[in-house]
Amino acid sequence: MGTYGYKGGGDYFFYNFAAVTPALPPADRQSFYGSFTRDLCDKYLTVFADFKCVRSFFDASLAPVPFIPDPFKTPDTSVGFSPRGISVPIQNPFNPFTVADATIPNFFPDGSGLPVTTGVLFRGINDTGPRHEKFTYWDQLFDVGMRGEMGEFGDYFKTWNWELGFRYSRNEGQDLAVNEASQIGLRDALLDTNPATAFDPFLNFNAHNTKAARQRVYVTLHNSGEYELPVGYVTVNGDLFKLPAGPISFAIGGEYDAPRWTRDRDALNTTFQSIGSTDGGSARVNRDVWSIYQEVRVPFTSPTWNFPGSYSFEVDFAEREEWYSQNTSAVLASSPFPFQPAAHSQYNAQKPKVSVRWQPLDPKYIGALTLRGSYTEAFHAPALSEISPASSQDFAGAFDRFTNQFYPFEVRVIGNPNLQPEVAYEWSYGAVYSPKWIKGLTLSADWWHIDTRSIASLLGTQFVIEHDVPGLVFRGPPRIVNGKLVPGLIFLVIDPNENLTGAIFEGLDYEAIYILDSSIFGHGDFGRLTATLNGTWLSRAELQIAPDTKRFGIAGEVIPPGFTLTGSLPWNRANFSLFYDGPADTWLAGLDAGAVVHYTGQYEDDNLSLSSAFGSLVPPKPQTPRSGPLPWRARKVREWITLDLIASYTFNLPPRAPAEVPGLAKDSGKNVKLKEDKEKNVMPVSTAEYNPCGWRAWLNNTTISLGMQNVFDEDPPFVAGAFENGYDESLATIKGRFWYVQLKKRF
Repeated sequence: MGTYGYKGGGDYFFYNFAAVTPALPPADRQSFYGSFTRDLCDKYLTVFADFKCVRSFFDASLAPVPFIPDPFKTPDTSVGFSPRGISVPIQNPFNPFTVADATIPNFFPDGSGLPVTTGVLFRGINDTGPRHEKFTYWDQLFDVGMRGEMGEFGDYFKTWNWELGFRYSRNEGQDLAVNEASQIGLRDALLDTNPATAFDPFLNFNAHNTKAARQRVYVTLHNSGEYELPVGYVTVNGDLFKLPAGPISFAIGGEYDAPRWTRDRDALNTTFQSIGSTDGGSARVNRDVWSIYQEVRVPFTSPTWNFPGSYSFEVDFAEREEWYSQNTSAVLASSPFPFQPAAHSQYNAQKPKVSVRWQPLDPKYIGALTLRGSYTEAFHAPALSEISPASSQDFAGAFDRFTNQFYPFEVRVIGNPNLQPEVAYEWSYGAVYSPKWIKGLTLSADWWHIDTRSIASLLGTQFVIEHDVPGLVFRGPPRIVNGKLVPGLIFLVIDPNENLTGAIFEGLDYEAIYILDSSIFGHGDFGRLTATLNGTWLSRAELQIAPDTKRFGIAGEVIPPGFTLTGSLPWNRANFSLFYDGPADTWLAGLDAGAVVHYTGQYEDDNLSLSSAFGSLVPPKPQTPRSGPLPWRARKVREWITLDLIASYTFNLPPRAPAEVPGLAKDSGKNVKLKEDKEKNVMPVSTAEYNPCGWRAWLNNTTISLGMQNVFDEDPPFVAGAFENGYDESLATIKGRFWYVQLKKRF
């Protein structure tokens, strides 16, 4: 280090990956959309269809591939022999060490060991440069159906409507992982004794391996997947019969969904022989879902029939039932997992919903006051990828209380074919008020509570180890330490998906809307201003990570990127907008312009991690994340305020006066009687209009929009817990100032 001191000048100990890895990957997207609607029998039979095709591509660059894990394994395990970095055989022609620091036992067929140098760190900085994950997606969506009114069957059915439809969507994806490494190729190249083809992991910052060596080690992995979802549905709605306060309305429907998901990994990934890429098995899962729902709305009082204290009162009753049948494909054996046969599972769910809407007073007294409330039981089926028994490989380190050590080992994340749906119990109550003395003002507020249970979640590596869950922790043979027999070191932990986690969320949604119509001043119509303020205050958020643990608060905290339940949870978020609409019946009628201010309040950083000390035996408690060994590192994420502007104009050209168009008759004319009993041949006149053409037809119903997001180019606030890029991806973006132009034509 010499003249540079302990920091080494800043260029010799750390590599600036951010300089070669864009936070916003290069991307392009093309889409095509069309729709069709046709009335065949007035409103009694209407056919409709639409379709959309989209191709999208983005290149997610990553840092040059790190050579982890070690391609040389501890015998009878899949864990790298070197606890850090890779092992390099002494026989490698570029190994500067002549004496091995370790020997891999029983490496050769004759039972002899392989002398190696362990702890060698290497990245392909000059060999390949950054890695590239080149994703290409092709999306197709197609809708077709019929709908209509049923009044033709009689007066009783005049309010009834029906709809029958089919939707098919498909997503195909391809991932080309460029500049990854092969464990098989690296192992062979490190064992090679020929300098022309052997791999040299001791290069300096400016050198690179030979072409022959690079071709043996570096690879492009091909991964692909498909997801398709055919859906068929039918609905009927209308009025059943009338009460004094109004008709009892109903809706009933049925639906069939058949999602199919396939993931095909590269051969190196399925054999767990890649470096720099997530290894795992291929999978194929399908599900059939039959569902029905019914809803009834009952008006007990209404503006036409009421009594004091109950100007209007109505109740909604709804229920939904779903039946699931799902299948997972067989999974090939991979150490330590045996062959997994195809599996089949079934379950069903039945959930109700009740909502109430009550207007106690006639609006003529104090304005329109509406009180509302609802109770809902909901459910969410696990994602198809969560029920596949195909595993994905990871490497982690954790504290093992049985050996009193902190060390790394292999982790396999695995799905669960027997996962059940997540359930939630929700209730809310609130009010909407439009005061009589301030025309155009509407205020609303709703208090809500959500209690989610049986959330599908991974057990967590540390949880599995602490509880020494049978069948999930694999250890080496017992050892004798200081004359005592102690458990062997962990070489594999299986982390399965289970219905474990629970969470409670509670908060307040509020909104204020004021519409100022310039005509109220009596000096003509100059347009309309609409101001809107809406936001959410999060009062409570509590998480229970396992059935035998207590809930702890997570409101106002950064949520780590790997957490799938929710994004980060600031206490306050709000939006304020102001829009101007041009006066009707003028050329300004199509003008719509305004501004939107977005506000995200302060919240706690990932202080659970920031205040922790690596390998500490006393980590901070989740309930008090600032209580770790390093509490002075705890911090808050500052608020973030951005401004968006948008303006659009829609051309609504007045129709041209109908032109006189010659009609057609059998004799090309019409004989009419005159007063003198004489006949005269007259060419009839029609008011039919020729198909419009020209620039007016193309300009009519065309909307041009111009907008700018984040006008002042505000950077997102720094988040120390977001180690990958330093900002909260769940709430913010680093796009900065962004402007766009949009052209839309309605035919």
